[in-house]
Amino acid sequence: MTSVVDPLAATCPAPLTETTHVLLGHGSGGRLMAELLADLGPILGTATDDDAAVVAMGREEVVVSTDSFVVTPRFFPGGDIGSLAVHGTVNDVAMMGARPVALSLAYIIEEGLPIDELRRLTASVAKAAAEAGVRVVTGDTKVVGRGAADGLYITTTGFGLRLPQADCCGANGEPGDAVLLSGPIGLHGITILSTREGLGFETEIATDSRSLHRLVAAMILAGGSGVHVLRDPTRGGLAGALNELAAAAQVGVEIDEIAIPVPGPVAAACEMLGLDPLHVANEGCLVAFAAPDVAGDVLAAMRTLPEGQQARRIGTVTAEHPGRVLMKTPLGSARIVDMLVGEQLPRIC
Repeated sequence: MTSVVDPLAATCPAPLTETTHVLLGHGSGGRLMAELLADLGPILGTATDDDAAVVAMGREEVVVSTDSFVVTPRFFPGGDIGSLAVHGTVNDVAMMGARPVALSLAYIIEEGLPIDELRRLTASVAKAAAEAGVRVVTGDTKVVGRGAADGLYITTTGFGLRLPQADCCGANGEPGDAVLLSGPIGLHGITILSTREGLGFETEIATDSRSLHRLVAAMILAGGSGVHVLRDPTRGGLAGALNELAAAAQVGVEIDEIAIPVPGPVAAACEMLGLDPLHVANEGCLVAFAAPDVAGDVLAAMRTLPEGQQARRIGTVTAEHPGRVLMKTPLGSARIVDMLVGEQLPRIC
């Protein structure tokens, strides 16, 4: 007789949690980072699990998000730290169902950074902002001594106006929702890893970094308040994003491995390096939970735009196993999809 193992009943020893010093893994977007934020959030009175906040100002709902970018190398196939800073913050604002309007920009520059490189990166910021239709309206510049930074760190804060029909946040997932993914996963993380470590994938792989607010606007127009959740799976990858959303809404998520688009070069690189594509970072795709009665219309709207051309349904939100993510494998079995523990890749944003 063959015994069947319940993946939800399985246990595995986990690394001891570091409680006295900050580790690189605390910034990975995985379990250590979630624990750190759970520890620090109450000190500030911050309870949200979202990457942006909605602030009511009269009749307008303003969405605000801030992010810092420390990626190495600063230039990589398909982008650089300047365009990445714009795209990352614009997307965090958009994930709350908002139209980005303005950005602030702050530089921390290490002494010795070539001025020509700084000009080039600033031009990239300007180009990405213009393409996204947002203005850089204020900022700050600091210079630190040699060895005190890794060339250049960028902090951006984004401001947007919430779309009239939008009512999405991480805790809004409901059983029965369709899980929609806008496109292939893993491109950004593998691009950064390949470029930094000289692995030779650069000719085949480029970052997917881009702004997603136009895609979000099309989704909201098609599905209105039926678009319950939007999230861009950056640090921690798709696995991290889905686990965060399952925990926030106390729902289960079931996904189908066959339905998840993983580009061939990404799959090959992950297999060679022993990585899980679900944990690899993205900068140009989003995952959404949409009510079943609007999911078809939302998916069709996504496919009308270049950034959603390869959108597909990859799973369903359930009432079972709240806070957990399960994936059906091609063999018909299921496995738990957990958050990343520790630091898997070089800094990706």
